[in-house]
Amino acid sequence: QAVVCLCTLGEVQRNDPLCSQKHLGGELLWKEGGHCTEQGEPDLEKGLEMRKWVLSGILASEETYLSHLEALLLPMKPLKAAATTSQPVLTSQQIETIFFKVPELYEIHKEFYDGLFPRVQQWSHQQRVGDLFQKLASQLGVYRAFVDNYEVAMETAEKCCQANAQFAEISENLKARSTKESKDQTTKNSLETLLYKPVDRVTRSTLVLHDLLKHTPVSHPDHPLLQDALRISQNFLSSINEEITPRRQSMTVKKGEHRQLLKDSFMVELVEGARKLRHVFLFTDLFLCAKLKKQIGGKSQQYDCKWYIPLTDLSFQMVDESEAVPNIPLVPDEELDAMKIKISQIKNDIQREKRANKGSKVIERLKKKLSEQESLLLLMSPNMAFRVHNRNGKSYTFLISSDYERAEWRENIREQQKKCDFSLTSVELQMLTNSCVKLQTVHNIPLTINKEDDESPGLYGFLNVIVHSATGFKQSSNLYCTLEVDSFGYFVNKAKTRVYRDTTEPNWNEEFEIELEGSQTLRILCYEKCYNKTKLTKEDGESTDRIMGKGQIQLDPQALQDKDWQRTVISMNGVEVKLSVKFTSREFSLKRMPSRKQTGVFGVKIAVVTKRERSKVPYIVRQCVEEIERRGMEEVGIYRVSGVATDIQALKAAFDVNNKDVSVMMSEMDVNAIAGTLKLYFRELPEPLFTDELYPNFAEGIALSDPVAKESCMLNLLLSLPEPNLVTFLFLLDHLKRVAERESVNKMSLHNLATVFGPTLLRPSEKDSKIPANPTQPITMTDSWSLEVMSQVQVLLYFLQLETIPTPDSKRQSILFSTEV
Repeated sequence: QAVVCLCTLGEVQRNDPLCSQKHLGGELLWKEGGHCTEQGEPDLEKGLEMRKWVLSGILASEETYLSHLEALLLPMKPLKAAATTSQPVLTSQQIETIFFKVPELYEIHKEFYDGLFPRVQQWSHQQRVGDLFQKLASQLGVYRAFVDNYEVAMETAEKCCQANAQFAEISENLKARSTKESKDQTTKNSLETLLYKPVDRVTRSTLVLHDLLKHTPVSHPDHPLLQDALRISQNFLSSINEEITPRRQSMTVKKGEHRQLLKDSFMVELVEGARKLRHVFLFTDLFLCAKLKKQIGGKSQQYDCKWYIPLTDLSFQMVDESEAVPNIPLVPDEELDAMKIKISQIKNDIQREKRANKGSKVIERLKKKLSEQESLLLLMSPNMAFRVHNRNGKSYTFLISSDYERAEWRENIREQQKKCDFSLTSVELQMLTNSCVKLQTVHNIPLTINKEDDESPGLYGFLNVIVHSATGFKQSSNLYCTLEVDSFGYFVNKAKTRVYRDTTEPNWNEEFEIELEGSQTLRILCYEKCYNKTKLTKEDGESTDRIMGKGQIQLDPQALQDKDWQRTVISMNGVEVKLSVKFTSREFSLKRMPSRKQTGVFGVKIAVVTKRERSKVPYIVRQCVEEIERRGMEEVGIYRVSGVATDIQALKAAFDVNNKDVSVMMSEMDVNAIAGTLKLYFRELPEPLFTDELYPNFAEGIALSDPVAKESCMLNLLLSLPEPNLVTFLFLLDHLKRVAERESVNKMSLHNLATVFGPTLLRPSEKDSKIPANPTQPITMTDSWSLEVMSQVQVLLYFLQLETIPTPDSKRQSILFSTEV
């Protein structure tokens, strides 16, 4: 016997296990023609009460819609009267075209509202409303006429606004009355906004009926009538679906062809050396770059077209090889980090104010500051060029943070270029720019203020990723992958596999550990390594390897919280890449765990190791530094790019058992694995190199504002370190400075190195960390953690930037002699 439950649409079978699983693990009682409830008891009352609330919502929506139609009708009478005078604002034909079918739509919905209102007011469970919805659905033909005329109405209105200042003023100031609770209030709307309301309304007609059917029992007399209304509405919508949707509103190019929005996004444009935030739109026949105008006096959002390129004229190659490629003004990492520190501090302040239940004005002021800082960071952080060239003239440069996004834009444009034609008048361009407000699919810059309160803040911790293998390549190539994750609203390249030579089925089987900072997405890009430079296409003024495929997965906190490896396959352009991922949250990943056996070097106090080895600097540190200085100083991203986890673990095991062949092993391994081993050694020290005891003092010293006091404090603290710690740190410090001297090649500045090594050398043991053991408030925990990490980075950066470390002569002599290694 069929029954209907509150949380499913349509009929389900008695004791259907799938339906039952949605309700308290299947502990339900069923009744013929009834509803299931959370108590497992038939409860028709509750279902019918819900039906009343749905209808009340429909009434409120109808009232608002009627007020919008009234606002459209309001200027019609005086405009018609003026049309018969010697000074008409519009002709009768223009009025008829712009307001076509609006009076009829008003009458249809007024009749519907007047019929529904008393029935909801005199509510009973036997009350019927299905006949009203059935009649409303039967009158959808009027909407067909309105939709068919919509484009002509918009075009006519636009031309009339340009030709007549009086009508332009009227069309920007149409007043719609507010709801009954505030009868005297009105809201100001533009003609363009109001004319779109019926289009939007008709596309959502089926949703209303779905909601109502969901809460109407099968046995109710309304059920067949509502199903009939839904069928009519669905048939109507499918017949006009290609002509109207809220996101793909078409504009006629020529008969039989339509211009549609394919993709849009916020981007940073480089204009005469300055960074400008733009909103770019890819249509079926052109690429348009717009700027969002400042909103003045409550006016609706508007765009200003900066430039456009027909897709038939767009190229990614430099048209003129002699054309100078503009230099990208890079923002120093220190400035970007300062912005991140401010963002974390403001987020901390907001959480503190919320806990203290302070006034909303203080929180709103902080949120405004947060938006300003996040906007600035998003404007200043991208530095990867994406250039588009117009075959008939100028070139334009955008700055983006991700090769994934750059490839996506190129793919979308190239695909559309195969099938596009172009025609655009100046009036059409103005209309198109105006319509961008409706068309945009990306409504907000990725700022905290634009997120819902219950939206996930992302993951903080470490993501282990194994890139296993790939299949689906059509011919043998030299293949490698890179991994990107999002952080602070933009994507960053985090890891790169080795190049697998001359194959169609690469088996990398490489593991990487990636740090996550509020990350929600993992992206993977597969490249063909081009060794033959003549084969390379010159795009964006630089030689690039070819992207063979790209894909992404969402990092779902619920799915990743069980700490086990999860295998997944990412499909990309016919290629499939096999991955495994495992997440370790911050509170677990940051623990310093002493080794149970003191015979090795990892997890053993540095003083114990140096005493056993009779050395001033541990052997592992000397060996790794020596190998990196031999062949890794010009490796791009040395210390930042992850090494293969299995190689790192092999080296760790070799050092722990004092394997005599460790130097041979190192010479055969990728240099990033050696860099990873050195970082792992410092990270696994049971106590940080800067010691738990002195860590709070270093954090306070770096915060001093007086430079003389800061230098005195920091140097005295440094000299207070135990001798093995001090000597090892100075040895490492000299090495990192030499790495930074090759920054032009390896892209590792002092700041980049401080970012990598700061937390590794300073992060205190579990008992001294400020991180809560049980992070019940993840946002607070992550922001306070970010501030702590940034303080650790600043401490190391301070010592890296000192040209010399003037210490007392006796101490200095001791240091100089002790670093003979």
